[in-house]
Amino acid sequence: MNRTDTKVDVLLGLQWGDEGKGKIVDVLTPGYDVVARFQGGPNAGHTLEFDARKFILRSVPSGIFQGGTLNVIGSGVALDPLLFRREVEELEASGHALSQRLAISKKAHLILPTHRLVDAACEAAKGEGKIGTTGKGIGPAYMDKVGRNGLRVGDLLHDFDRKYREAVGRHLSLLKGLGADAGAEAELASLEREWLEAAELLKSFELIDSEQVLNRYLAEGKTILAEGAQGTMLDIDFGSYPFVTSSNTICAGCCTGLGVSPHRIGRVYGIFKAYCTRVGSGPFPTELTDETGEAMCRQGHEYGSVTGRRRRCGWIDLVALRYAVMLNGVTQLIMTKADVLDSFEHIKACVAYRTSDGNITTDFPYEADDRLTPVYAELPGWKTSTGKMQSEDEFPEELNNYLSFLEEELELPIKVVSLGADRKQTIFRYTEEDETIG
Repeated sequence: MNRTDTKVDVLLGLQWGDEGKGKIVDVLTPGYDVVARFQGGPNAGHTLEFDARKFILRSVPSGIFQGGTLNVIGSGVALDPLLFRREVEELEASGHALSQRLAISKKAHLILPTHRLVDAACEAAKGEGKIGTTGKGIGPAYMDKVGRNGLRVGDLLHDFDRKYREAVGRHLSLLKGLGADAGAEAELASLEREWLEAAELLKSFELIDSEQVLNRYLAEGKTILAEGAQGTMLDIDFGSYPFVTSSNTICAGCCTGLGVSPHRIGRVYGIFKAYCTRVGSGPFPTELTDETGEAMCRQGHEYGSVTGRRRRCGWIDLVALRYAVMLNGVTQLIMTKADVLDSFEHIKACVAYRTSDGNITTDFPYEADDRLTPVYAELPGWKTSTGKMQSEDEFPEELNNYLSFLEEELELPIKVVSLGADRKQTIFRYTEEDETIG
């Protein structure tokens, strides 16, 4: 294979996260030599179910369960050694050893125990303007990264004690300025010992210059799947700011998070739910606070895999989805949780927004606040249980009509439909003439 032929395929969410990325990465992994996580922290949980078991991943890529695929935690990831150790222990206890199948970028930034304290203090200081952070220190860790004060995994091998003490000193001074210093040192003492022990565990894994390794693999013709966390509408630059995460969740984040050139990007798999959800604060134009929203939450088991927080639910938002497709250069769509809508008499889809002055827009606005009113198209529901269907041939006409409607609106094919949490509940919708997936 010519070295210019091999591409990095990217898989990412098109909504506010929780689209089912972990399951789809797991399904696609057998077609790849490497799965690499390119951004985000342990606030982004990926849930996978197979063989009647459930697994929740926070930092480890979702390709870890399939064969001999190498999994890489990339440079754009913020890594908490303590949470990482717990994740490793849970996986190994379930029979999934990671030592020979997981590598960690030396340039990945570390989440320190004081980052958690700063996170809680900053969120408390916002009062009613709280963002809804998970409190795991991800935001302050990225603040240190951008402020050029961060500690990286590679620092564990280079004068770490001095760098760590200097960072903790800065954070304690910040906490004092926020008026949250009372008890901070005592709380730090209870966290620190365990954190430092967990940091030692990182050294037992292969610590790599991931940008060098991944580009070398591409030159050798190896296939790479890049796994994103959260969703497009939480992107730090293009999401519903300030109610966003601290990293670039869009396709461009793959280039900066893994150190691969834009011309190396191949397929871009965009994942979305058949409806829409959001965790925490922030705008959500199609949110339903009635019984329909409650039914979506109940039937979709819409609770955060990491925090357990209830997800807000609503109809699918095609204005936001078109925006996400544009930003990411999506080439193939994947729809998850179609089965959650099995019992609905009618299905709605937001095709435009009506602004406060009565105008209709199909562009995602600078502020998607409560002054926007969704303009809906309504389609008949399929009122049929789909969870055990094995092929597209079994789909009811109404589900096929919904898929066709979405494809026409988004101007892209929906190549995969997920009908449940298990990896077996995945329907591939393409013919032999279509471009192969995975």
